[in-house]
Amino acid sequence: MTLATPAQAAESTLAAAAEQTGRYFGTAIAAGKLGDSQYTTIANREFNMITAENEMKIDATEPNRGQFNFSNGDRIYNWAVQNGKRVRGHTLAWHNQQPYWMQQLEGYDLRQAMINHINGVVGHYKGKIYAWDVVNEAFDDGNSGARRNSNLQRTGNDWIEVAFRTARAADPDAKLCYNDYNIDNWNWAKTQAVYNMVRDFKSRGVPIDCVGLQSHFNSNSPYNPNYRTTIQSFAALGVDVQITELDIQGGSASTYASVVNDCLAVPRCTGITVWGVRDTDSWLGSQASALLFDGNGNKKAAYTAVLNALNGGSSTEPPVEGEGQIKGEGSGRCIDVPNGSTSDGTAVQLWDCNGGTNQQWTLTDSGELRVYGNKCLDAGGSSNGARIQIYSCWGGDNQKWRINSDGTITGVQSNLCLDAIGQGTANGTGLQLYTCHGGANQKWTYNSGS
Repeated sequence: MTLATPAQAAESTLAAAAEQTGRYFGTAIAAGKLGDSQYTTIANREFNMITAENEMKIDATEPNRGQFNFSNGDRIYNWAVQNGKRVRGHTLAWHNQQPYWMQQLEGYDLRQAMINHINGVVGHYKGKIYAWDVVNEAFDDGNSGARRNSNLQRTGNDWIEVAFRTARAADPDAKLCYNDYNIDNWNWAKTQAVYNMVRDFKSRGVPIDCVGLQSHFNSNSPYNPNYRTTIQSFAALGVDVQITELDIQGGSASTYASVVNDCLAVPRCTGITVWGVRDTDSWLGSQASALLFDGNGNKKAAYTAVLNALNGGSSTEPPVEGEGQIKGEGSGRCIDVPNGSTSDGTAVQLWDCNGGTNQQWTLTDSGELRVYGNKCLDAGGSSNGARIQIYSCWGGDNQKWRINSDGTITGVQSNLCLDAIGQGTANGTGLQLYTCHGGANQKWTYNSGS
């Protein structure tokens, strides 16, 4: 499905170029470098979202139990807002960078300490933080898909849910994110495990608003073209996706461009943060050449690639819900509910576009395509040939769709394409799920507002 947007003027900074797509472009800031004029000049010019690299973590904010210290966190926060920027909070519950006193705790005592820490930190910044990384890195690497065996995990499997519920109560206005690394490749067990947790949370009303893909790409965890599928799949659950700690060892300009374009292709990918300003500021060391500016503050080829991608202009803006027709590229005809039927199980068809309410589809934040307000485009199965029908919306994955930049629409449950049967183009041609092959009978245009 293609969403057309107006042409836009090229911008000269990352923040301005991202802003015209409705997104932010951020960086991680270290309090100890705020006295470096080159560092702050680049950061102020190029970025409009700031994450404290270490200064809001557990050991920094509660070095002694019950005694909070926000001095460095506040330095970063104040610098950011004084320069017109927003702030992401990082991070509230994590197995790493715990102060010594917390490392000694287990069980109920640790659970209470976690809750008290979240209340203390989120309460201090209440109403001031755009989004919190509530829980960080809670899943194992490898093929198990298991939770990490941390001291927090040993307090009970519900610790992540408790952390999110605590954070919501402490600041109802902040977006609440789960953040992790090596969840970029859609085929990896860790990615699937996090996806299943988020889906479970959404189904049970656990407050989660976003997933943070750290996106530290290297030879052991390289960029994969299915990254876009990962972003689309999480977004289809009804959460925002934020790229939170991006760096690419070697600094490949083409890979940086691909990451940006993948975010731009998904309306609910709301922003990108690179993990540092210059290569000399990177946690990986300057030899990794992983960021957008070299150690002397010069723009690298990767910077130009990112700016050009952001200025590409044909990207999707984060959505405002609205009705529109879905027109087949091969047929020029619209997806239509025959005779304006509202009955569950009515198979949809191709029909001459006429603007009727039975051809007006609303794309929701959760990935549903609704007609008449309460009926959803529904797959009657998950294999090739499954018929496409309308059915009362109930939130199932067979009623959720990924809107892809190549014009295809794929089912979240099946990963198959919305397909005009037999490559048909005539009035009355039915629709089905079918293996994606790039044919014109699988490509669609959404004319929002038609």
